[in-house]
Amino acid sequence: MPKLPLDFYQNHDTMTMAQLLLGCELVHESAGEGTTAGIIVETEAYLTDDPACHAYRRQTTRNAAMFGPAGTLYVYQIYNHYNCINIVAGPEGVGEAILIRALQPTEGLELMGIRRNEAFKTGFARYRNNTIDPATADGERNLANGPGKLTIALGISRGEHNFSSLTTGEISIRGPVLHDFDMVTTTRIGLTHGADLPYRFYVKGNRYISKK
Repeated sequence: MPKLPLDFYQNHDTMTMAQLLLGCELVHESAGEGTTAGIIVETEAYLTDDPACHAYRRQTTRNAAMFGPAGTLYVYQIYNHYNCINIVAGPEGVGEAILIRALQPTEGLELMGIRRNEAFKTGFARYRNNTIDPATADGERNLANGPGKLTIALGISRGEHNFSSLTTGEISIRGPVLHDFDMVTTTRIGLTHGADLPYRFYVKGNRYISKK
């Protein structure tokens, strides 16, 4: 399946794109390590007038990528450790994006497992004895069923991929590859502001989502 063209990102508003990305495939083609990929099964939209949006107050050094052109990446860190990948949407300078929350792994599962297991060793102390076996059903499901997990599994980082283009860079989106599914619209996860807004979307019945 070919990668989504630039006009896909330019021609859809943020809420619409957050829904259309479901069923598409997020791909990282790393020249040094190989290709890893997964079907997008859960997203969250963040709008400029949304109190949970990083761009709600003003542009800063930290959120500058969010104000870039549609079809580029905004990658930020949480807990000074985990990266989260967002697709910039809307007009340049506005500050809107879509958080990719969960993937259904499709390619490079062994490499994903290696990355996740290496990350356990240097992560929070309570997780350092954890391991994932992608050859098992539970291991496969847990490779990328959360925003911090999927960036580790796909080798995505703020330092390397913030501001990157989805049409010319090593990270792209193919799709759609998953069809004929029902979509659930609900509230977002882990927020103190804008928690009641129905800006989260996921593939109904999919076992790889982060949370129902």
